Amino acid sequence: MTEAAGHANDAPAHVTGAPDHVTDLPDHVTGAPDHVTGAPDHAPDTPDFVTETRLFYDTVAEEYAVQFGDLRPGTPLDRGVLHGFAGLVGVGGEVADLGCGPGRVTAYLASQGLSVFGLDLSESMLAIARRENPGLRFEQGSMLELDLPDGSLDGVVAWYSIIHTPEEHLPALFAGFHRVLRPGGHLLLGFQCGVEPRRYEEAFGHQVSVTFRRGRPERVGALLSGAGFTVRATTVREPDETRGEPVAQASLVARKPAD
Repeated sequence: MTEAAGHANDAPAHVTGAPDHVTDLPDHVTGAPDHVTGAPDHAPDTPDFVTETRLFYDTVAEEYAVQFGDLRPGTPLDRGVLHGFAGLVGVGGEVADLGCGPGRVTAYLASQGLSVFGLDLSESMLAIARRENPGLRFEQGSMLELDLPDGSLDGVVAWYSIIHTPEEHLPALFAGFHRVLRPGGHLLLGFQCGVEPRRYEEAFGHQVSVTFRRGRPERVGALLSGAGFTVRATTVREPDETRGEPVAQASLVARKPAD
């Protein structure tokens, strides 16, 4: 979810990869001038959007987990996509849930027989994930800098966790996903459809900033192809108004070609 991850409305899930998925944030998240309050010092080579995303989810983690606690994976269609991905990977397949947020997608994938661990930028989100899923492994890190050997995974999931990454950074991000997958491995992405980013300067009563970026499935698919993937499935579902989703939701399954 954060990268944080996973959400379907434009709301935090995750960049650290946005597990679970996000809808447009509710009324208590409002716009304001561009600034990040209390942003910590960070290494000069860390992109500003990564630092901002980490701060955002570290600040709102507990409120976020309560507000969106029953959303992910909350619809039969979303569960169907995740279930189908698990079937492609196969029981026992080694999978990374990048931007896992509170770990709800990680737990679902584990229930499907995958050997899965979660990775997220936000230590606060990871604390919730570990608390709710004591039998699963969760690690702190950035999906932009994966500390994993080449060809070490059968699957990679970024379920609503690419939504804070500017498009100019997506080719490098997707190249990293490609690197860590074994030949024949699968990638699953989830994100909101659209082109206009949504900027928030307040969330859950906290003065903290983040930008949610939507995507066009055909454009994301083209970027995946450019990174060496073969897109196997594209799914677009209409927004679920009962969950506060303002736009259509997309998922893409892609495969790293076998040698």
